[in-house]
Amino acid sequence: MAVKLETDLYPPIKAYFVSRGYEVRAEVRGCDLVALRPDEGEPVVVEMKKTFTLPLLLQGVDRQRTGASVWLAVERNRTKKGAHNQRFPELAALCGRLGLGLMTVTFYKTKEPVIEVWREPGPSGRAYAPSARGPAEGMLAAEEAFAAGYAAAAGGRKRAGAKPLLREFAGRSGDYNVGGSTGRKLVTAYRERAIRCALALACRGPLAPRQVQSLTDCPNAGALLRDNHYAWFRRVERGVYELTPEGRAGLREFAEVAAAWAARLEWAAGWENAVIANAAGSDATGKIRNGGTP
Repeated sequence: MAVKLETDLYPPIKAYFVSRGYEVRAEVRGCDLVALRPDEGEPVVVEMKKTFTLPLLLQGVDRQRTGASVWLAVERNRTKKGAHNQRFPELAALCGRLGLGLMTVTFYKTKEPVIEVWREPGPSGRAYAPSARGPAEGMLAAEEAFAAGYAAAAGGRKRAGAKPLLREFAGRSGDYNVGGSTGRKLVTAYRERAIRCALALACRGPLAPRQVQSLTDCPNAGALLRDNHYAWFRRVERGVYELTPEGRAGLREFAEVAAAWAARLEWAAGWENAVIANAAGSDATGKIRNGGTP
C-alpha cells in the first residue's frame, strides 16, 4: 500500500520513538522529526521521504551538523519491483558509512504500519536484516578512518551544534505540527511565545510589556510586542499594547496551543470568551470612531 503524502510516515515513526521513552516534536528548525529522552542531552533527528533519494541522503548528512543522531526514514512499498526501492541492505551499508540510521515503514490495508530498522546511526551503528534469515552480509560498521573522524566531531563542536535544536525543542509545549509538512503555518517556540502574549492582552486588555512578561513569564515580551512579527499587537500609547483583530484571529487559528497554555495560566481561564468580548468591544469602538452607533 503506497502512501500519498510524506506526512503519512510521521504518525508511525512518532509512535515508534514515543514507545521508547522519547518526547517528539515535528518540524523543529527544518527537521521533520526531533526526539529527545528526558535523561539524555543528545537529540535524535529523523528525515522522511516517500522513497530513498540522493537529496534525502544529502539532507541527512547536513542534519549531522546539529550534533544529533540522524535517521533516514522511507516507505517500504512491497508492490514496487526492482530499482533502488528494494535494495535496502545496500542502502543501509551506504548509510552506515556516513553514520546515518535507516528505517522503513510498511503500510497495510488491514493492519497497523510496521517499522523496520536496517541500521542504527553512528560510526559503528548496529546493522539489521529485517527481511533476511541470515546475518546482514555487507552491512558492516564504518571504516576506521570514518569512525575516527566522527569521534573527533562528536566533541565540543557536536554539543554546540545541538544547542539551537535543543533550545527550540524546549521552547515548545507540545507537538502541534506534522513532520514532512509543506505550505503550513508551523507552531514554533516563537509563535508559542506570541500566543502567550496574545492571551494576556485578550484576557486583561491593554498592558505594558513588563505586565505581559509578569503574566506570561515570557522573558522577551517587550521585544516580541515591538517587533510584531505576526501583526497581532498594536501600540495604543507609549509603553502600552493591545491585541489586534489579527491577534484574535491568531488565537482562534491556533486554539489548541492557546488552550494548552491557558490550562497552565490561572488568569487565562475562559480565554475563548475574552477573545469574543474583545472582538465585540473593538467592533463597537470602530463604529463610534466612524460616527456610527455601537
